[in-house]
Amino acid sequence: MVKNSMSKKSQVQSAFVQAIREAYGQGQEDEALEPLVAVDEQGRPLGRVQKGDVVIFYDLRGEREIELTQALTDEEFHYFPVESLDLSMVTMIEYASRLKVKVAFPPEGPVNNTLTEVLSRAGKRVLKISESEKAIHLGYFMNGKQEVIFPGEKRKIIPSPQGIANYAKVPQMSAAQVTEAIIESLEEDHDLVIANYANVDVVGHIEDEQAVLEAVEVVDKELGRVVKACQDKHITLVVTADHGTVEEWYYPDGTIDTGHTRNPVPFVLADFSLSSGSENELKLRSQGELIDVAPTILNLLGVDTPQEMTGQDLLEIGELISSSRSKILLLILDGWGLRKEKWGNMIARARTPNFESLWANYPHSLLAASGEAVGMPPGTVGNSESGHLHLGAGRRILLDRVRIDKAIQQGTFFQNEAFLWALDKAQKRGRALHLLGIVSHYSSHGTIDHLFALLRLARQHNVSQVYIHCLIGRRGEKPESGAIYVHKVEEMARSLGIGQVVTVIGRFWALDREENWDRVEKTYRALVYGEGTPVKQDNRRQ
Repeated sequence: MVKNSMSKKSQVQSAFVQAIREAYGQGQEDEALEPLVAVDEQGRPLGRVQKGDVVIFYDLRGEREIELTQALTDEEFHYFPVESLDLSMVTMIEYASRLKVKVAFPPEGPVNNTLTEVLSRAGKRVLKISESEKAIHLGYFMNGKQEVIFPGEKRKIIPSPQGIANYAKVPQMSAAQVTEAIIESLEEDHDLVIANYANVDVVGHIEDEQAVLEAVEVVDKELGRVVKACQDKHITLVVTADHGTVEEWYYPDGTIDTGHTRNPVPFVLADFSLSSGSENELKLRSQGELIDVAPTILNLLGVDTPQEMTGQDLLEIGELISSSRSKILLLILDGWGLRKEKWGNMIARARTPNFESLWANYPHSLLAASGEAVGMPPGTVGNSESGHLHLGAGRRILLDRVRIDKAIQQGTFFQNEAFLWALDKAQKRGRALHLLGIVSHYSSHGTIDHLFALLRLARQHNVSQVYIHCLIGRRGEKPESGAIYVHKVEEMARSLGIGQVVTVIGRFWALDREENWDRVEKTYRALVYGEGTPVKQDNRRQ
């Protein structure tokens, strides 16, 4: 069993916490923190992932976890040099069916009859347009967390700016190119075009006020171009969002909150296919949920809503659609929430004449996009995964976070076959158990509570070598939260008498989804070879 021998002073600020704070002093932030690795008195790396070891990657969501998992497990991996590690690896949920891992909480089954699938079966044609930053959301998540492209479905992916470590430097991202693709699509043979502007969400996670304002204004400018094109072509335009972000950009104490919010999102129906003025005669319910969008779109296209979709059409009862629309554009302003209060509201501060005009002149609703409305615990914020999942599903889907939390509460987590298999491998082989994942109170990619449950499980089974590799990143967290969470992990490990933090690295490097293999390689080399800033420890691998 690995234990830290620490003085009272070091318990207040351990070597790792001190190293993180020193990195802050050098201008680094949690998200892109350069790797910190534990070393012994002689400077030799401690707790590295070695051949035959056991790894539990306890993150959720999964789309950002695929590349690192590939690098650790795929024998045919070729994007950068890797070792043949022969790991016994478990992932908390299924990141991708092709990965050579055991899955602790496999999918409960596909979400059938999503918006795209229903339209496909009805012979309709669907085109999805997004930057590469959001491609997986319009594809995998909107299709019910399925790796499938349905008949009649096409995707056009616009590359996000390449070689950019900080999108605050390019808040415009590739929005103009997305608009060009949208306008071009209005001339093509599609029944439904679904498009996403990523700027507000992506840049909103960065602590740069001017960049955030620019991102909001860029999206509004592109929205204006799209509105004009839809008017010219007599196309029905639906504008919504998946969750809020920058409309509540401050905590009550005035520090910046770069995370998502609990606020509602807009739904605007600008039906330019109707005769001039009659589009304003349509009436929408004043409130709804994201799950109501899919049934509304189906109604507008004259397609029956399947029984599985429990969401309700947002058109008021009696508002019968006389004829189906020949084409609809569903535009998702990613991260665009609505909030009455002006303080800390970056959307209210920005110049948004096009959105304001739409909201003032066309039927609109407020949609719940957080908490139970998107399958998450009450009071929690929304996110892009749950947002797009529910936009497509048209029903509430219980997310993995809730399912795993219940398993912990009920005790079945500690009887999970995949976890027990991993612990048995570690014991029988005399190998180390590595716990890898996000350290945060709540992130859409995971929670520190799941790490703590795994530590308790390892203690129950007397696993002798447990090493913790912390991924940190400030999204919805206060400044310098990474140091706080690493301290909490070390305190829990100390109280349980098991586990040692041996790696800390920003999630920017570890959780990539666009084949930025140089980032993944940095993480891999830290985990396997101990490359990074050394953090001297008193204890050693036993």
